[in-house]
Amino acid sequence: MNKLALQRKYRMAGAILALVGIVFASLACNFGIQLDTPTAVPSGGQAQTTLVVPTEVQSFSPTLTVSPGQTAPPAANMPIAQTSLVDLHNQLNPGVVNIQVLLNQGGATGGAEGSGFIIDNDGHIITNNHVVDGAFQVTIIFYNGLEEEAQIVGTDLYSDLAVLKVDKLLGDAHPLTLGDSDQVETGQWVIAIGNPFGLSSSMSVGIVSAVGRTIPSGATRFSIPQSIQTDAAINPGNSGGPLLNLSGQVIGVNAQIQTSGTQANSGVGFAIPSNIVRMVAPMLIQEGVYQWPWLGVSGGSLNLMSMKANNLDIQQGAYIDTIEPGGPAEKAGMQGSTGTEQVNGIPVPVGGDVVVAIDGKPVNNFDDLLVAVAFRKPGDTVTLTILRNGSRQQVPVTLEPRPESTASPSP
Repeated sequence: MNKLALQRKYRMAGAILALVGIVFASLACNFGIQLDTPTAVPSGGQAQTTLVVPTEVQSFSPTLTVSPGQTAPPAANMPIAQTSLVDLHNQLNPGVVNIQVLLNQGGATGGAEGSGFIIDNDGHIITNNHVVDGAFQVTIIFYNGLEEEAQIVGTDLYSDLAVLKVDKLLGDAHPLTLGDSDQVETGQWVIAIGNPFGLSSSMSVGIVSAVGRTIPSGATRFSIPQSIQTDAAINPGNSGGPLLNLSGQVIGVNAQIQTSGTQANSGVGFAIPSNIVRMVAPMLIQEGVYQWPWLGVSGGSLNLMSMKANNLDIQQGAYIDTIEPGGPAEKAGMQGSTGTEQVNGIPVPVGGDVVVAIDGKPVNNFDDLLVAVAFRKPGDTVTLTILRNGSRQQVPVTLEPRPESTASPSP
């Protein structure tokens, strides 16, 4: 089995961390996940980079400008025709940019590059946080080769998103439309436009190979839920660029690729869903930061062994293994594991609460709990339906902002 690896300045060992707060081994995957990490190059050199569904969607949906003489793109589920792909590239490419950054690395100046896309006529641009992390200069190169310096307006480590701003859009560069990632389905045709290996304006085609994936954020011990998996080729340099449906709408921000030791596409890429962009980007523009809610638990999904060890008659739910000291869950009286039981020679945690619903909505696995909490706000009170010692209980929990200490890699 391959090791789980993030070839970034951080290496994530063990389990993937939940947005609600902590590591649980059952979330770990036995393959490599690689972030499009900026690569240092000598000053003046060309850099290459290796390579969230709100309960209430905010009104932040820039409108795609259709150039004169161009027709509207086809519906997202229509068969692909050569002419439609040409039209799509011609229409959408002016909304995609190349991002080049300068970094201080050990006293020397290095560089990196990635991709991004324009979201409004004010010059705001979306990319990945890891593309611009540590940059002291950011240059936007538009599709026509014109350049403009950009300012970093705001960044969010937890969703790996960043918003940049240029004073003006050069040429006929225009914003792209944000689609609704809740409507994305497995098997849907998608395209990616970006700058793989520094090759600007490149387009690749594929399908959505899965939805609802949970991927690591890279710089924190929290994960990004509802991510989109695709087999459209995503390679070093695609980071921060758009994943689009055939209607020309951005449904995700390309962020990671799954590899087996090679720094190139292996047929599995991941995009941060557009509805997380809808939720996070407005706050980054207004305040420079986004505040995520925090429950303060770690756990995993129930399986056959945990069902047997805990004498349960169900195999669906979110098992709570540990409670973060001083966190919202502890204050609400939730209970983590009290010990372990051997099942076929394997120690299995026992005694922890099992969350089976949140605000009346069923929780079938730990990801369900992760998603439900992630799209609330700090200060919201949620009612968890739990199983404890064979009885069903209702536990109200008031969510809090994530503590600053959680913004660092997990020890």
